[in-house]
Amino acid sequence: MNDQLIEQEIQAKGLTAPRITPSDVEANIVGERYFTARDGVDALTGCDGRIDCDPFEMELGLVTFCVIILRNGTKLVGVNEGPVSPANFDAELGRKLARQKAVDQIWPLMGYELRSKLAVA
Repeated sequence: MNDQLIEQEIQAKGLTAPRITPSDVEANIVGERYFTARDGVDALTGCDGRIDCDPFEMELGLVTFCVIILRNGTKLVGVNEGPVSPANFDAELGRKLARQKAVDQIWPLMGYELRSKLAVA
């Protein structure tokens, strides 16, 4: 079940107490960047994708990172390790999966913040 489906169920049940919503999470994101492990190695070594520079060049291109920056400057990293079979690699899907792993880390942070506010109210 994804976040939007859960949100629909919460609304359908009329649960109205203070909570974090998917739109709250998205509104807290001010920036995001994507790169592969291969991009990182190439930037450090100047290999520019040449296989003779790194024997793991192909595999590193399958690992996708998403760095999300929140309003308060917190940075979260999601990593998609890539498919078992390189033939199944899809860059767009890798970015989506890495992003979801980063977004999943936002929920407990925002939940803690809201719980702290409710505790003093």
